[in-house]
Amino acid sequence: MTRGPQGVTLVLGTSAGGTGAHVRMLATGLAKRGIAVSVAGPSSVGTRFSFSAVPSVRFSAVDIADRPRAGDVAVLLRLRTLLLGAGENEAAVVHAHGMRAGALAVLALLPARGGRRPRVVVTAHNAPPPGGGVAGAVYRVLERVVARGADLVLCVSPDLASRMRAAGARRVARAVIAAGDACREPAPDAAARGGAAGRPVVFAAGRLAAQKGLDVLVAAAAGWRDLDPMPLVVVAGDGPLAGELRARAVALGAPAVFLGHVDDVPARLAAAAVFVLPSRWEGQPLVLQEALRAGVPVVATRAGGIPWLTGEDGALLVPPGDTRALGDAVRAVLTDPALAGRLAAAALARAAALPTEEDAVAAALAAYAGVLE
Repeated sequence: MTRGPQGVTLVLGTSAGGTGAHVRMLATGLAKRGIAVSVAGPSSVGTRFSFSAVPSVRFSAVDIADRPRAGDVAVLLRLRTLLLGAGENEAAVVHAHGMRAGALAVLALLPARGGRRPRVVVTAHNAPPPGGGVAGAVYRVLERVVARGADLVLCVSPDLASRMRAAGARRVARAVIAAGDACREPAPDAAARGGAAGRPVVFAAGRLAAQKGLDVLVAAAAGWRDLDPMPLVVVAGDGPLAGELRARAVALGAPAVFLGHVDDVPARLAAAAVFVLPSRWEGQPLVLQEALRAGVPVVATRAGGIPWLTGEDGALLVPPGDTRALGDAVRAVLTDPALAGRLAAAALARAAALPTEEDAVAAALAAYAGVLE
């Protein structure tokens, strides 16, 4: 087993899903190995992922927002105090997750470069929004700060690794991201995927935000009303577009229900006829790993790290934002049992090679050992 540092501080910003779950898994795994673990992030993240409930893990609230704002100077000062405190350990590492958290961690430590400071590892979890604009420009600035200031950048997909090298990162490596080991349950056979009252369930899960493309799924669902039985779209998750998506479903007559946040995603995946991931841009979504492990047929967009996870045979892949292509792919799965069976088998085959939580923690420890050499 790779020997870890004496202390690690994990830093993250606003998260409602995969990034927060990954950080909690790392905190738990590192603490079990006797490493002193601190987590710094927004109080909302601390509550959602129950960091304070993890034995031997200390959580400190730092208001790292998802976009620049006037209070960032105070955030930098608070983060600096916390990170330099972690640096009192002889072998301390700061591991930030996401470009914004990573850039803030790098900037908070800049005045300490002449003396003892923690090594900085940053995991790039997500691609920038497409189309440029202000959000894209801000992301590029954050990339440059991270690339020039981090000792190591871990990337969840090959496209992000290419971006970070182009931005000038000195050391780039693959990030090992694992869905929870609780997802490793036997998949039901096709006959068990009948859904509610015999209606096949088209399941999606994620933050209700523009990135996830759920408006495209709702629009596609309006075209499935001729199917018998008519499928039911079930969406798990919350976010800023919740009201807008519900209104859009009603206006289009799309058969869709929105559950809000749920804690039983693996069980819902196991009962679904098809899982749909209509993201406009992505990194390496944990819910896709969960879907592959559940052996559910997958329809997803060819965005970010998605094709890298599924391969060409583990899912039907369509262009992001293409309502017709998404609708046709889901229709094909629902109406062709042979196709659904092939996709389910391919999903399980891909899942067999996915990393476990133990793999993810071991990879993090190896990364820390590398930057401490």
